[in-house]
Amino acid sequence: MYLEWLTLAGFRSHAEVEWRPDPGTNVLVGRNGAGKTGLLEAVSYLATLRSFRGSPDDALVTHEADSGFLRGSVVRGDGGSTLVEIEVRRRGARRVQVNRQRLVRTADLIGHVRIVAFLPEDLDLIKRGPAYRRDLLDDAAIQLWPASYADRMEFERALRQRNAFLKQGEKDPMTLSVWDERLAQASGRLMSRRVKALAAISAHLGDAYREVAGHAATPEFEYRSVWATDFDRSRPGAAFAAEMQQALVGAQRADRDRRVTTVGPHRDEPTFLLGGHDSRHQASQGEQRTLALAVRLATHRAITEVTDTVPILLLDDVFSELDPSRASALTSALPTAQTLITTADPSHVPLEGVTWQVKDGRIGQ
Repeated sequence: MYLEWLTLAGFRSHAEVEWRPDPGTNVLVGRNGAGKTGLLEAVSYLATLRSFRGSPDDALVTHEADSGFLRGSVVRGDGGSTLVEIEVRRRGARRVQVNRQRLVRTADLIGHVRIVAFLPEDLDLIKRGPAYRRDLLDDAAIQLWPASYADRMEFERALRQRNAFLKQGEKDPMTLSVWDERLAQASGRLMSRRVKALAAISAHLGDAYREVAGHAATPEFEYRSVWATDFDRSRPGAAFAAEMQQALVGAQRADRDRRVTTVGPHRDEPTFLLGGHDSRHQASQGEQRTLALAVRLATHRAITEVTDTVPILLLDDVFSELDPSRASALTSALPTAQTLITTADPSHVPLEGVTWQVKDGRIGQ
């Protein structure tokens, strides 16, 4: 899979851009604020309908515009192409078309474009709280199995609605049981996808770490939960739903007192271990950065294996954070895929490819 062409209008700092990247390696060079990351963010948005910076849609539209437009053609592995067109509005819902057909549900875009992004903030996956690792698993599940997007949205809706009921201070047990059932069923589906994603990434994590680190430390991706007891990838969603239902009933008094849902997938703690120890506290900064790179590599390999599609690689100013030996090791470990790399200094990038100059929201050679 590769991006054949991309056009932007009113997106981030790009008033108008037309770009035809090479199917191989592309190095985008420009000073900070020139618009390099915005181009990668646009490619990511075509795939996920989200900013990889976590920005809301209204922040993606240039200040003087009411809407931003993204259009891109992606060549699939079978040689065919898919045209994706998105209007991001400052106010109101975005509009999405695939191959000139408007999607009734924008979630149906998921799976047409697959990407894996390496970002400077990836160290947060290792160093910060469990929410980052929960998002990693849920995002990976969506790339692996696009129907996971609907599962995630349904879980978030059910959780919001149960929490809203609790915040009102209502004590009607019948109504609460209805929200318990809905949240339990949504949690079961979410957890079934989540543990499968964890297993798929874990299958490649050890090799990826050794390739980047150059030594044989053993990383592990462990899942910790106070309500679920078995994380076998073959376990059906119904089994998780039954456990969640029981946990919600047991937590009802605490939930009423605190007016919030205290148990569930939103409170679980996925954790990376290195040499059997929690990498948040026991690993050095260099080991943490290497592990973060290995996680992204393992995710790319898992998606390739499960979907038989090679995702586009986005590397946003990653090499400037690495010493020469680790940069060289990462280069050797990268898969053969279309690769889009941003940098302020091309001497930091140990890869040969087509160089593009980005300045004031424009791109050219």
